[in-house]
Amino acid sequence: MLNGISVFLDELKGFFVYRHFLIAFDGSELSHKAIEHAVALSRPLTAKLTVLYASPPLALPLYISPENMPPATETTPSTEVAKEAADILSAARTMIEDAGLSCDAIHAPGTPPWEAILYEANRIGCDLIVMASHGRSGVSAVLLGSETQKVLIHSKIPVLVVR
Repeated sequence: MLNGISVFLDELKGFFVYRHFLIAFDGSELSHKAIEHAVALSRPLTAKLTVLYASPPLALPLYISPENMPPATETTPSTEVAKEAADILSAARTMIEDAGLSCDAIHAPGTPPWEAILYEANRIGCDLIVMASHGRSGVSAVLLGSETQKVLIHSKIPVLVVR
């Protein structure tokens, strides 16, 4: 009997659409919840997981004078961004591996996060994007924008939003 159920489940997997998830992860508590949801959903589907950290473009000062010039150091902003990305992606990978699964990790530096999410999801052939929404509204949503909202508006791939 169990063997028949196992064969049925194997055949049923062919009907599921979701085989590769892109998880947008920024290290926040909410993005940890997105990983938890993606892991729970991917397990029965045996879907592949890819975690993406999209570091936004560096903000440049409007005017640089000798007074506001940053001190010279051995690290550059790009090496600091790369280290931060490695730490954030390492945390995501650990969560997924602790759940008994594996994942790929991508760092997409220097582009708006919503654009990086859509670009990478299409580039690697994902069929589901999993991301958190911080739930900004009002003035903060207008000033900061909503990466989740932009992904929802522009994505041709289904998006699972976790709150």
